Amino acid sequence: MKLVTFLDAAGQARAGALARPETIVDLACGDRLLGGDGAAFRDMLALIDGGPAALDRARRIEAECASRGLAEALADTAAVRLLAPVPEPRQMRDCLSFEKHLVQARAQRFKKLAAQSPDPAAAWRRFEESGQMAIPKVWYEQPIYYKQNRFSVVGPEAEILWPRYSTVMDYELEFGIFIGRRGTNIRRAEARAHIFGYTIFNDFSARDAQSREMQGQLGPAKGKDFDTGNAMGPWLVTADEIRDPYDLTMVARVNGEEWSRGNSGTMHHKFEDMIAHISADETLHAGEFIGSGTVGGGCGLELDRFLADGDVVELEITGLGILRNRVRVQR
Repeated sequence: MKLVTFLDAAGQARAGALARPETIVDLACGDRLLGGDGAAFRDMLALIDGGPAALDRARRIEAECASRGLAEALADTAAVRLLAPVPEPRQMRDCLSFEKHLVQARAQRFKKLAAQSPDPAAAWRRFEESGQMAIPKVWYEQPIYYKQNRFSVVGPEAEILWPRYSTVMDYELEFGIFIGRRGTNIRRAEARAHIFGYTIFNDFSARDAQSREMQGQLGPAKGKDFDTGNAMGPWLVTADEIRDPYDLTMVARVNGEEWSRGNSGTMHHKFEDMIAHISADETLHAGEFIGSGTVGGGCGLELDRFLADGDVVELEITGLGILRNRVRVQR
């Protein structure tokens, strides 16, 4: 099932289901037409909180309204604006789970440092021999993550406002999960049952700000936390529709040109590892988001190629759709 949040004609955010590519079912409206009170579908968090019973009810509403043509509950996809599937997640964490991304991002950093030396080749050899470029052991031992600003989430087609303190803007090709039920000390073997669904995630990054602030041994902060910096969508695909989340082709295009391609199967730490680690003596709640981190080759930092004002970034992942956003410099 593909779930969306959209704005109705009155500008109110509504939880919906994509019945067909051209048709959205307003779940709260449909529930009322079928004898319910709509409370379980007042927004996407309410639906997630409702658990399997609410999701089963949503499936029935989608099928009934679409098959019977209940026009009051139907919306034309092309005529509405989609928001992020969950406009305000209860919490956001983004992990660093792809080894290739980490290796290539670190290599670019040291290449730039070497280039500033009077003898770049010699400087590069020193970096290689010193072991500074090696990935820290702890990265292999546990998932590493940071917490994001859950209030800066936007959806498909939203403009990404380039922060005024930055001159280097980047995209990041990721996907993520929403937690479907709370739990503490969740065992890895039971973690998959806590996943409600999957969505595409573009963790836009102000790279110059990120590089500067992380010299202070903490962060990222303003390199990531700016309004519109977290793009998600176009919909939230329920877990039952994604048979194998670790065999998804991931592609990024900028202005129609492919810049990045990878596969979710290259994750070193899987979502089950993240759930087990994060929930150790810490309660995970329904409606929390956990990002995969950037797939190898999935950002400009690894390619030494960055975005410009007006660029349109499309992320496409098997079964999850296409997330499209335009980057705009603020005047």
